[in-house]
Amino acid sequence: MFQIKWILQNLNGKRFLFFIALFLSVLTSSFAIVNPKISQIIVDTIIVGVKDSSGSVIHHTENLIPLLLLMIGVALLVSSLRYIMVIFFENSSQYLVIKLREKLYANLQKLDMRFYDKFRTGDLMTRLTGDLDMVRHFTSWIVFTIVDSIVLFGVTLVYFFTVSWQLTLALFATTPLIFIVAYIFSKKIRPVFINLREKLSQMNSTAQENISGNRVVKAFNRETYESDKFNTKNTEFHDSNLKASYTWLKFFPVLEFLAQSLTVTTIFVGGMLIMQNKLTFGQLTAFSALTWALANPMRLLGQVLNDLQRFFASANKIIELFYAHTNIQNRPGAISGSEPLKGHIQFENVTFKHESQVVFDKISIDIKPGETIGIMGPTGSGKTTFVNLLARFYDITSGKILIDGIDVRDYDINKLRSSIGMATQDIFLFSDTIDGNIAYGNPNLPEEKVREYAEVADADGFIAKTTEGYDTIIGERGVGLSGGQKQRLALARALAVRAPIIVLDDTTSAVDMETEQLIQNNLSHLDYNCTKIIIAQRITSVRHASKIIILDDHKIVEQGTHEELLKLRGYYYEIFSLQQEITVIS
Repeated sequence: MFQIKWILQNLNGKRFLFFIALFLSVLTSSFAIVNPKISQIIVDTIIVGVKDSSGSVIHHTENLIPLLLLMIGVALLVSSLRYIMVIFFENSSQYLVIKLREKLYANLQKLDMRFYDKFRTGDLMTRLTGDLDMVRHFTSWIVFTIVDSIVLFGVTLVYFFTVSWQLTLALFATTPLIFIVAYIFSKKIRPVFINLREKLSQMNSTAQENISGNRVVKAFNRETYESDKFNTKNTEFHDSNLKASYTWLKFFPVLEFLAQSLTVTTIFVGGMLIMQNKLTFGQLTAFSALTWALANPMRLLGQVLNDLQRFFASANKIIELFYAHTNIQNRPGAISGSEPLKGHIQFENVTFKHESQVVFDKISIDIKPGETIGIMGPTGSGKTTFVNLLARFYDITSGKILIDGIDVRDYDINKLRSSIGMATQDIFLFSDTIDGNIAYGNPNLPEEKVREYAEVADADGFIAKTTEGYDTIIGERGVGLSGGQKQRLALARALAVRAPIIVLDDTTSAVDMETEQLIQNNLSHLDYNCTKIIIAQRITSVRHASKIIILDDHKIVEQGTHEELLKLRGYYYEIFSLQQEITVIS
């Protein structure tokens, strides 16, 4: 099957160990008939004895100790080889998991925003943890169990036929029933485990969303609601688990009964054959000793099928992620030189559709190098989408976006994005030091430069008051910081990459007017030349921009300087009047 072939491909590096482990499994399973054969010899030649030519029974007791020592030696050899086999299986399976997790995580870094729009975080986490563990379980245990059972079954079958074909056929009379039961079980359990996997993903997604949004939950006093929602998902997962268990339990007694019936058949048919002198006591002893070799694979069949269906459900999810690819890729010969961009941005008849919704309809704009551009517009007008298209988080539907006269799709993605410093609307700070967060885009940034850009963002003051200054560890997503403090750290991080294009997406909305004025003044006196794109709702954030663009109804409806837009008496004028009135009232 494709899933197994895929696993073997990704075992590259430990494939040799894996096949050695398989070989040891085959070898040790083959040894299963040795000690029963020795038991047969002991019973027939030592306990029962053999008749000589005169009819006297001779007990070859001198062979007892050597035969017992041989049995002990075989047991020790098998145990030692199985110990090595388990180590090899475990080593190769753990190697597979760590390599797969590395590849999956690396692939997640490359996937575009459309992928993340589609998949839940909890579902992706489940794929990287529980689903991968199921693959490890398959590689280390299920494969061994299948190989071990098949070899054991085959070797025992051959041995039985060489001893007594009548007893062997009697034992195998139940085999067709076992395969019929196993086939029915396999058909019924597969959809159950697919559903179980989905319920686990939903439960994890609910937990992840609740943990990430715990402040919102507490702010709206929704703890009981969230607990009930999680309990619902947890109960659904519990019910799916029970359904899977009950499905297995319906078939387990049948398989167990058929396996146990082999012992009864051996004693009954074997006894009849002994009375007919067609079987010796030693041969019956060997049959009895090896009955488990037939019964155990039958007993394990249901469990193996159970785990196989779990494996297929998990493997399909991992393979989907493994082969997921981004639609945003480098073109052949993509430009990746070290020469910095100048920051000349042009939108030429750009149309963009997200799913079936039109966001931009043939918009055009020309932004000169070094200009400061303000972007305003009502909620949902596409302000953030404007910069998402510039950085190729999404690709446009039609038209062109040019930087320095070159289509952004012709640039190497790493070069393009490293040329754009972003302070995004959705601020994300890592569980790291303040210094590490500011220097995230430029890890080699000297400490004095980190302080310099923190001062430009007016963050140095509150950083100095923290417990360990720039070495202070901030919590996940900036827990412990105010909205304005997080915005200023995000601004410092965007400036620290010294990119030729700086994008500030609603970066000063949470700071007071005085702080905003200071930041605006600092931004106009940066020690390097760059094109600035400022997305804002406040007039004060954009009024000194070289050009202000108003987006609405999929188009650019107004553009010009502060004074020019006021004369138009349109959207910008209305916002200006409203904010002036609010300022006067306050």
